[in-house]
Amino acid sequence: MPHAQRTVHIDRPIEAVFAFFADAENDPQWRQHVKEIQRVGPIGPGMTYRQKIAGPGGRAIPSDFEMTSYQPDSHLAFRVTAGPVRPTGDYQLRAVEGGTEVTMSLDAQLSGLKGLLMSRPVQKAMDSEVASLDKAKAVLER
Repeated sequence: MPHAQRTVHIDRPIEAVFAFFADAENDPQWRQHVKEIQRVGPIGPGMTYRQKIAGPGGRAIPSDFEMTSYQPDSHLAFRVTAGPVRPTGDYQLRAVEGGTEVTMSLDAQLSGLKGLLMSRPVQKAMDSEVASLDKAKAVLER
């Protein structure tokens, strides 16, 4: 089962960091594979997003998702609801001296033939996603 996790320290107050990650329309600023994203409804618990990400050959692949946990200033979780792979993701936020610690985790359940054929490319994509936290840090600290 592909899994990726990364933690970064961001020199900003937890409220500002949470607000940035809670509004996924900010994602194109730090997630290079996002081609399009649009929130459906207000920010908050249960919100959903229509999203297209760059797939093989740069082709746009639907990757819509919904927030499954929304705990202000501490936790966000989501699950992808469209596309060939439907990972779950999690942001844990913690106030620390001088800013905020953010841990992002991704998990994908792949079984059968899909698991055999797609585990490595999915792992590579998930590793790239969590590595993008470094860019989120740079954007937030500007």
